[in-house]
Amino acid sequence: MALSIKRPNGTEDVTPKNIHKWYTVEKTARETAETYGFKEIRIPTFENTELFQRSVGETTDVVQKEMYSVIAKETKFTLRPEGTAGTIRAMLQNGMLNEAMPQRAFYILSCFRHERPQAGRLREFHQFGLEMAGSEKPCADAEIISLAKDIIDRLGLKNIELKINSIGCPSCRAEYHKALKAYFSDKKDELCDTCKSRLEKNPMRILDCKSPICQDIAKDAPLIIDYLCDECSEHFEKLKEYLKVMNIEYTIDPKIVRGLDYYTKTVFEFVTTDIGAQGTVCGGGRYDGLIEQLGGQHTPALGFAMGLERLILTMESQGCEFIQPETCDIYIAPMDEKAVPKAISLAKALRDEGFWAEIDVVGRGLKAQMKYSDKIGAAYTMVLGDNELESGCAKLKNMKTGEQIEIALDDKFTDNFSNIAVSDMYGNVLKDMQ
Repeated sequence: MALSIKRPNGTEDVTPKNIHKWYTVEKTARETAETYGFKEIRIPTFENTELFQRSVGETTDVVQKEMYSVIAKETKFTLRPEGTAGTIRAMLQNGMLNEAMPQRAFYILSCFRHERPQAGRLREFHQFGLEMAGSEKPCADAEIISLAKDIIDRLGLKNIELKINSIGCPSCRAEYHKALKAYFSDKKDELCDTCKSRLEKNPMRILDCKSPICQDIAKDAPLIIDYLCDECSEHFEKLKEYLKVMNIEYTIDPKIVRGLDYYTKTVFEFVTTDIGAQGTVCGGGRYDGLIEQLGGQHTPALGFAMGLERLILTMESQGCEFIQPETCDIYIAPMDEKAVPKAISLAKALRDEGFWAEIDVVGRGLKAQMKYSDKIGAAYTMVLGDNELESGCAKLKNMKTGEQIEIALDDKFTDNFSNIAVSDMYGNVLKDMQ
């Protein structure tokens, strides 16, 4: 019978068979961030819509076309389309910006954007991201980029290119906007309807348009890097110097503007060609005016976000190693109903000591139980029948070597099992080393 209700378009299920891939990325990102002094923050899945309108920018595709919003009792809420705005709101509301600077926070969360689903671009997607508030120094930019690269390197990814740019500050960007308006005004009739409206409000958004026609028009547009003020230019030069000191290779890409309005000065992307068109696996930069824009004191800040789905896709395409899934330590097979109480008791004792123990709960015969034990990759099996219950001993079978050892079913059962497992493990390690 066909399934009548399926998951929404643009979403994915992560089944137990694949969850270890997510654990690999999340564990690596979390542990790497902690070595740089970052701590985890958790924020709501939805926020007041105004937060994203003020931070992300009303002229962006995210706000104009992609947000999932709902009105509940005259209050408008939006499922978060990204993590920065909510994290900065949380820092402000919880007084974190009154504490020692810089404040460092990372997050792992789901985001929601109404886009045309394709490989590496979903309507519900997941990000690892982080924010640092309280430093205006270019060495902070270098640290953030270094952290992102460390995660990428520790995941074993290859052929990932770092692209950097500076989009200046409000002062030098005002001059750049004039140059863009002059350039695009002559071609206004050829622009898409969205970019026609952007021309007056925020012409830099045209550079980020996905329309092939607009992209072709924009390819000869003036470059922001030619309009940087002395301060922004010096900041960018220092960043390049620090990246060189850390042996981090980069390419200057003056076309990078990022898709959100809150960025200032440094912007960067880590890009791959191994997963098709959606090749940006990490993007970030500086947003020195965002905290003030949301009602706080002027506080420089910066950060990045990594798409977990895109990282996993890239790892799969490159044959990277993932954390191996845990497997069952012992499968206890009761031969009949009389052995079930003892099997349950032993399994509970093993679980209390942290072992993965399973017993039959569906009424299989012994042969079927052995097949099931093999299928779940149990390290050991143990059969319980009349003879074992009467004698108080059973045969513990190592499923890898086929060796069997007698074990008492008494109060020391868990200790004895632990000793056997450890002995076998180290014995195999020594054999592998020889």
